[in-house]
Amino acid sequence: MTAPDSVAMADDERDEFLGNGGTGVISFPTDSGESPHSLPVSYGYDAAEETFYFRLAAGEAREKSDLLDRPVSFVTYGTVDDTWQSVVAEGRLEETTDASIATETLEGLERVRIPLVDIFGQPPADVDFKFYRLVPESLTARTESSTSV
Repeated sequence: MTAPDSVAMADDERDEFLGNGGTGVISFPTDSGESPHSLPVSYGYDAAEETFYFRLAAGEAREKSDLLDRPVSFVTYGTVDDTWQSVVAEGRLEETTDASIATETLEGLERVRIPLVDIFGQPPADVDFKFYRLVPESLTARTESSTSV
């Protein structure tokens, strides 16, 4: 479903809202009938390529193969000048170490800033992170409409 023009953000407005990084929520599908697995994450955004980058915690409980080849949705939102805005990106995560995208990824990572958020119960330096990117198949940006409620 596409947002009506009255609430859709133009690409330049969307890129300004996303900046080169921030925080949001990424959701992964689960078995049928279960709620999606959603995680707060920090992201980097490369406006030149309309690509998101994520630094996700890895380890025994988080197998990287579980993240790949599955649809994901990523949502970030906030207010700008007291106006509510949101962006939803949908697609599949790609490993940034794949030879086929490594060069593109290095160029993209130079243009982004992924905030380091300490939510792991241990120093972030002690957490094993892996980098992934999301080239959205669908990218929707909305802003609060100016109608009086």
